[in-house]
Order: sequence, then structure tokens, then C-alpha cells
Amino acid sequence: MSLLKEVGRVIRYHHERYDGEGYPEGLRDEDIPYLARILGVAEAFDAMTSERPYKPRMSLSEAILELEANSGTQFDPEAVDSLVHILKVSPDIVN
Repeated sequence: MSLLKEVGRVIRYHHERYDGEGYPEGLRDEDIPYLARILGVAEAFDAMTSERPYKPRMSLSEAILELEANSGTQFDPEAVDSLVHILKVSPDIVN
């Protein structure tokens, strides 16, 4: 049951922003669970690079620029740096 509790916290808090402007509780920085910060970056990247009825998908380079532009405000800088590093080393993992 403790694993399910932790998964619930990750899901609940993945829309918190690193600068404290997110929801549902306005947590910031290290107060946001570590895995929720990672999920927030991953989910945003997926949204940016997926075709949506209301918005065309971004290219990999556009998505990287967007993540970097929001690093430290919307997103945990360490999570952004890690994902960007992976994407630059292995860009073929996308798609």
C-alpha cells in the first residue's frame, strides 16, 4: 500500500511548478516530490511533441528550447537537464 500512496503523490503533484505557481497546492522546489518533478517534465515533453487537435506537434529542437526556457520556473532544472541530455545523445528514441 505504501507504493500506491507514493504513486498517488506523484500523480497528484505533477502539475506543481518549480517556482510555486502550479497546482493543486502551490508547492515549490524540493517540496514537490522528486518523481512528480520528473513526471511533470516528461508529460510536458510528450504534450509538446505529440500531435494535438488544437495544436501541431513541436519538433525535437523546438521542444528542447521550450523545456530549457522554462527550466527553473515551470520545471525542475535537474530534470530538464537530464532529459535534454538524453534527447541530445539519443534523439532517435523520440517517435
